[in-house]
Amino acid sequence: MDTLAVVFEQPEVLSMKRLALVDPGPADVVVQVEFTGISTGTERLLYTGKMPPFPGLGYPLVPGYETVGTVVEAGSASGRTVGEVVYVTGARCYQEARGLFGGAARRLIVPGAKAWPVPANLGERGALFALAATAYHAIVASDRGFLPDLVIGHGALGRLIARITMALDPAARPVVWETNPVRRQGTYPYLVIDPSEETRKDYRCIHEVAGANGIVDQLVPRLAPKGEIVLAGFYHEPVAFTFPMAFIKEARIRIAAEWTDADLQETIALVRDGRLSLDGLVTHRVAAADAAAGYATAFTDPGCVKMVLDWRNAE
Repeated sequence: MDTLAVVFEQPEVLSMKRLALVDPGPADVVVQVEFTGISTGTERLLYTGKMPPFPGLGYPLVPGYETVGTVVEAGSASGRTVGEVVYVTGARCYQEARGLFGGAARRLIVPGAKAWPVPANLGERGALFALAATAYHAIVASDRGFLPDLVIGHGALGRLIARITMALDPAARPVVWETNPVRRQGTYPYLVIDPSEETRKDYRCIHEVAGANGIVDQLVPRLAPKGEIVLAGFYHEPVAFTFPMAFIKEARIRIAAEWTDADLQETIALVRDGRLSLDGLVTHRVAAADAAAGYATAFTDPGCVKMVLDWRNAE
């Protein structure tokens, strides 16, 4: 068995090529992929070669961890059935390339335990579950029980943090900072402002997802005493801050790590019961054959909130 896949041959060299797959076992499923999302954080670092040392990192590699497709073969011990629509967080099924994270391909072989059933009617929106689980984990991992009242960045992750905050507390209305006017356009059930318009200095919990250098020093003065800053983005350069103001505020800085299986299950449940909508987050899509153009748009166009590759007509 083989598959067509996106391959980063080396930094800034992308190709589409056929790769041989390992044989599936009784605990595995074969997934026919329909859509994969492009991460403008992790995948950009992999593409540019700026990803810090990471277990399994090396080229050539198949990127992608935002994958939705249909089970077309199910092993006897997989726990899945043919025809289920599933979310897959990546794969390591290739004989000729590394799977980091391995989801950007037409066909995948993965353990059934890592193929998560999702509502079949979501279509391309099903590729958003890793981002949604990331947002959920950043929120609920707080041992103080604080929900974010300020979010930095109005990309897909920032929007999901705002939406999940309101799903968990219908009375909550976080403020979102966004410097790019393109991403402030539109009508939202929460306030989106340019940081230059900010006047408040009483935020209890700030979630930073923009990955901007030097951002902590801009946020500390906006905290309430003993407030918390959550770093929920991914930072390839050292994160530093000036100590005196953080000392005065007795600020807490928390890093949100990778989401867990439980976070993904809870996020899927929020979508199933209608409390969390994934509508309007996928703004761009291209056929998988045009992956190079899709990656370029995802990495450079501020109007692109989420780009997906459509694999349905790929051979």
